[in-house]
Amino acid sequence: MKFNEPASTNPIDQLKVVGQPVDRIDGPLKTTGTAPYAMDRHDVVPNQAHGYVIGSAIPSGRIVSIDLAAARAAPGVIAIVTAQNAGRLAKGNFNTALLLGGPRIQHYHQAVALVVAETFEQARDAAALVRIRYERDKGAYDLQAVRHKAVAPKKEAAETQVGNFTGAFASSPVQHDGEYHTAHESHMMMEPHASVAAWDGDQLTVWTSNQMIAWARGDLAKTLGIPKDKVRVLSPYIGGGFGSKLFLRADVLLAALGARAARRPVRVPLQRALIPNNTTHRSATVQRIRIGATREGKITAIAHESWSGNLKDGSPENAATQTRALYAGEHRMTANRVAEMDLPEANAMRAPGEAPGMAALEIAMDEMAEKLGIDPVQLRILNDTQVVPDNPEKPASSDPQSKKPEKEKHNPHPPFSKRQFIQCLQTGAQRFGWERRSARPASVRDGRWLVGMGMASAFRDNLLTKSAARVRLDRRGILTVETDMTDIGTGSYTIIAQTASEMMGVPLERVRVRLGDSSFPASCGSGGQWGGNNSTAGVYAACMKLREAVARQAGLDPERAIFADGLVRAGERSLPLGEAVGGRELVGEDLIEYGDIDKRFQQSTFGAHFVEVGVDAVTCEVRIRRMLAVCAAGRILNPKTARSQVIGAMTMGAGAALMEELAVDKRLGYFVNHDLAGYEVPVHADIPHQEVIFLDEVDPMSSPMKAKGIAELGICGVAAAIANAVYNATGVRVREYPITLDKLIGGMPLSV
Repeated sequence: MKFNEPASTNPIDQLKVVGQPVDRIDGPLKTTGTAPYAMDRHDVVPNQAHGYVIGSAIPSGRIVSIDLAAARAAPGVIAIVTAQNAGRLAKGNFNTALLLGGPRIQHYHQAVALVVAETFEQARDAAALVRIRYERDKGAYDLQAVRHKAVAPKKEAAETQVGNFTGAFASSPVQHDGEYHTAHESHMMMEPHASVAAWDGDQLTVWTSNQMIAWARGDLAKTLGIPKDKVRVLSPYIGGGFGSKLFLRADVLLAALGARAARRPVRVPLQRALIPNNTTHRSATVQRIRIGATREGKITAIAHESWSGNLKDGSPENAATQTRALYAGEHRMTANRVAEMDLPEANAMRAPGEAPGMAALEIAMDEMAEKLGIDPVQLRILNDTQVVPDNPEKPASSDPQSKKPEKEKHNPHPPFSKRQFIQCLQTGAQRFGWERRSARPASVRDGRWLVGMGMASAFRDNLLTKSAARVRLDRRGILTVETDMTDIGTGSYTIIAQTASEMMGVPLERVRVRLGDSSFPASCGSGGQWGGNNSTAGVYAACMKLREAVARQAGLDPERAIFADGLVRAGERSLPLGEAVGGRELVGEDLIEYGDIDKRFQQSTFGAHFVEVGVDAVTCEVRIRRMLAVCAAGRILNPKTARSQVIGAMTMGAGAALMEELAVDKRLGYFVNHDLAGYEVPVHADIPHQEVIFLDEVDPMSSPMKAKGIAELGICGVAAAIANAVYNATGVRVREYPITLDKLIGGMPLSV
């Protein structure tokens, strides 16, 4: 199905099932512990051996020698895989570093060996007997120290200029020039990376935890040098990913190599302490933001520059990109630059670009509001825009996951398909009681607590990408949906079932959904908050094909056929769907493909975050008291699962604001706190009441579903709303995340 023009009225608009707060259909499996995650796949293939990954003990250099003798002689050892005996390996399309290192080492904890044994304990004990001698190179581990060497990446629209920023800023009556720092962050999902691999002749099957099945299959085939049709990837349940499972990781490759060496199936988990350094992380950033405005608050000049670090040939954290589209201003400049570093690979983490970018931009807007003497909400309303003011030959997307080809020509200032930004701000201010906020910092107390309110805008692009599905209808009237789409805790099973139910007019309990198998049609996968809208649009397309097949089989006019209540009817004639298939299974398969509609109209999601905090006047402990998110993100396919996504994102935003930081040992070049004992994440006690409001919205430019993404919008701006609330409570402006008590204590009010 080609989607080139705005969607008109279609079966989804009935909203009998879609748009309803349906419980997760996979919920009972997950709450009873019977959903099979990657390391639970004991029954898929017999005689599984166990692999233990050895990570490099240096961040940069080379392996001089590996002594495997003692390990090979250890009890239960079956095989040991290293780069020396693994055979020729290529690098996949989506990885910056090799997944199996040696002799060159590219980063700390890069996998250098896999020990395969009869039991996990035997593999672990034997791994401790492997002796590796390294030659260490001097590396770059401090972003500030190499910031001056950062460059604009050639593959992306890294820098933009509109008008004359320098002159306009210099002549602005009110100016702000600030530098902001965000920390290295780890995904720290609950389920670790893990895989089971088995060979049947030259056919490889892996059961793993991966967000993008088609990408994993393609990169695994390329890395091993085998045809793609010889690889099958299954990932029906994923215990969180947040971007770390977008791409092929070492556990998948090493499980395949280990199984080939051992001549039997092998299961490989990445140890929790290996994950932050071995996989990917969100890079730290240094950002400079300059804003010039009239005394009335109209922005005349705005510039946002971001510096981040990555391995050679890695991408930047595009933290400046949302500034091209969020606020008006005639004279503009943005730049994303990346410095080559020897820390582990930096790559996509929930809302790549916008999450750290808005953490800085929205503090700068708060500081500008104070200089102008304008309410922060009003300043944002005053600088709303209905067109993209800065559009560098493609939509203002900051997502490195997007692989869509660019068109040759684009409207330099495309209008937004929908932009209820002002409504988000106004609704949030009214609901939160913003009028009760004191504009004077450190002026509200509750006993020993200093109390403050803060807010920030939310913005995230809506990305369109093709997605396919297959729908089967049997003579019992059971509908089965098959697509390689994944569910990373987002509710994919449920919204896909709702879509099929609505389209075919069957009850939800008669819909079966099968996901996460590369033998199914290739979907958009889970990432970039594109999964919900695009995967259901693919199911919509497949159902349209099935509707036509059913109608023709029943001798009805497909144009007039109505599907409802388990029946298909046209005029006076109706048939139960089970009878209409004619005693055999009917299949509809199709994909959604997009034209240039997202070039003619800028598709984005908008929101506003409001936060109240208390800061202990003596200890500087920060406690979030309440949080509110207002979101405008097209049709909400399931308010219950969507709310779950937003409150989860708000919680991650709280972590980024107050505690999350991968600490770098700048002498030895690695992340020190590389486990859940040392890397702090929010827990239940850190998160109080959270409220989410979805504005009533449909966006016919987005897809036949008229929906948009929601999962990443919820994190964008949260950290800044908290930072602004802390400032309002204490009068201490912190520009470096996370906001820990040591950054507050020196500037706290003296009176207790």
